[in-house]
Amino acid sequence: MKKLIVASFVVAALPIASVVFGAQATHGHESKADAAAAALRQDMRKLWSDHVIWTRDYIVAAVGDQPDQQAAATRLMKNQEDIGVAVAAYYGQPAGARLTELLKAHISIAVDLIKAAKTSNSAAQQQADRRWHENGAEIADFLSKANPNWPRATLVAMMNKHLSTTTDEVVARLTKNWEQDVRAFDAVYRHILEMSDALSDGIVKQFPNRF
Repeated sequence: MKKLIVASFVVAALPIASVVFGAQATHGHESKADAAAAALRQDMRKLWSDHVIWTRDYIVAAVGDQPDQQAAATRLMKNQEDIGVAVAAYYGQPAGARLTELLKAHISIAVDLIKAAKTSNSAAQQQADRRWHENGAEIADFLSKANPNWPRATLVAMMNKHLSTTTDEVVARLTKNWEQDVRAFDAVYRHILEMSDALSDGIVKQFPNRF
């Protein structure tokens, strides 16, 4: 009789144990997924923060004709390669290389725009600005085709805001409006974090098995 009671208790307890340990397993899986997503977001924020930080460093050096101008440009170009490598981890090496190519063009055009602005060459500045926005649209096209969670219109708007806030930095620096210069960089940095998070969220949604 005692054996029957014990056996009955064990059988009755099994569903409860399954629920408890099953919940723990699920919670563990979610925690692991959350940690992976958080790590991606942190890594992407670092890469895109470097993008605007080294862009600012170059702007300051270029506008002021400082000797570290070339060193800043070299480090900035390296950042575009780093972003390409990060993207290649999900979309393959050719995709990473293509994004790096587009981003390096983005930086090269910015260099031309700064040169034109420094010499008050409005025609050259307008031409560079037009090419800059065309390049931004190319980047948006590339990314939206790679991931359906990145709508083209949203990306174009993000790129245009990135360009406009960066232009504000250049103008403030050239006109020696230091308070506006600080506000401009705050705006650039705040926006790039929003853009970075949107890209990270899109990757997590597209590759759920990796998170």
